[in-house]
Amino acid sequence: MATVIIGSQWGDEGKGKITDYYSKKADYIVRFQGGNNAGHTVVVEDKTFKFRLIPSGAVSGKKVVIGNGTVVDPEILIEEISELEKEGIPVKLYLSERAHVIMPYHKLQDSLEESLKGNLKAGTTGKGIGPCYQDKVGRFGIRFVDLLDKEVFKEKLSLFMSMKEALFRAHNQPFRLTINEVFEAYNKYADYLRKYVTDTSLLVNAALQEGNHVLLEGAQGTHLGIDHGIYPYGTSSNCVAGAACTGAGISPLSIKQVLGIVKAYTTRVGTGPVPTELEDEVGTYLRDRGGEYGTVTGRPRRCGWLDMMLLKYSHRVNGFTGIAITKLDVLNGLETVKVCTHYMVGNNPLYEFPASMKTLAQCNPVYQEFPGWRFDPEQVAKSGFNALPEAAKKYINFISHQLAVPVYVVSVGPARHQTLILREVFS
Repeated sequence: MATVIIGSQWGDEGKGKITDYYSKKADYIVRFQGGNNAGHTVVVEDKTFKFRLIPSGAVSGKKVVIGNGTVVDPEILIEEISELEKEGIPVKLYLSERAHVIMPYHKLQDSLEESLKGNLKAGTTGKGIGPCYQDKVGRFGIRFVDLLDKEVFKEKLSLFMSMKEALFRAHNQPFRLTINEVFEAYNKYADYLRKYVTDTSLLVNAALQEGNHVLLEGAQGTHLGIDHGIYPYGTSSNCVAGAACTGAGISPLSIKQVLGIVKAYTTRVGTGPVPTELEDEVGTYLRDRGGEYGTVTGRPRRCGWLDMMLLKYSHRVNGFTGIAITKLDVLNGLETVKVCTHYMVGNNPLYEFPASMKTLAQCNPVYQEFPGWRFDPEQVAKSGFNALPEAAKKYINFISHQLAVPVYVVSVGPARHQTLILREVFS
């Protein structure tokens, strides 16, 4: 059976921790979209691991797969493999031969395009993710199956780099890459990664047919996706459960559960409207207590109250069978905790998340207030869910009731053991 883990908000919900926890009972963990612009943090005892490409389950020593729906910077991937090996963790990695390769010119193009977009810039990480996906859709990308064949790689690289040079020349921008230097550097990457590259669709389908548990790990969050996110202020891939099928090469019939990860408040990195954003001392409190700085970039995240409009839309397009509520401990100490139930646009209520960014920018949140709480994460981790204050349990139950979805997990701290399991994903 296959279970998909999806971010329900704007990313940074704590998917890495939840994936790491459930990976203990999984046989394969598959990353199916995105690139090294997504950071997943896993804390095990006194060690913190920060992943950008390798699925979070690698810490558990499980078989991990990077599917065809991802775009991969080979230099970054090699760094992550080396870091795990230094920690004595065996890397059981399978890399899709159909995954597209991020090239040096993609990073240059990323910066160029952002500088030209003005108010419509997405606030990208500059890692070349978007341009790589552009080339994939435009049918002049380079896949790992191409990279491993020097003749094919050289032919494609020569043609595509001349196209990129023309693009930069049209904008009066320097293009300081040469075909030979890129060819030589990427041949070394190909030699290192060759042993990991395979037909991962065949691998994962065989695993499912044999009765293995497969965990499919999404990057970013639903509202950053290219179709269902706050376009154009999001990422370049689809971040919903349906993307797991195309990004891993499996049938939709293989997916039995979809677990939505819900941070107990809202955060966002990048530009675009955030209706519940708090630009006051409470927003600062959430950022500081939650360590809300980008795993990849270190950028401070925009923080605000939980937004049920975001979550209900996410549930509609993903079909959550369960949710995991993370970072509940960050709300400790607040006198009042608020949840946005709907928006007001002028004098008109709005009960569905809008597609128009103009409308979203005009939305004023309507809040329901809850009394605050305080608890000791270690004590709750030892004693279980019933040790939570009644106010915290009321807050959790409200979220579950609003979505009509059961709570599977409540995270009360960053460590692996500070995780309350209310329902098991894998029986």
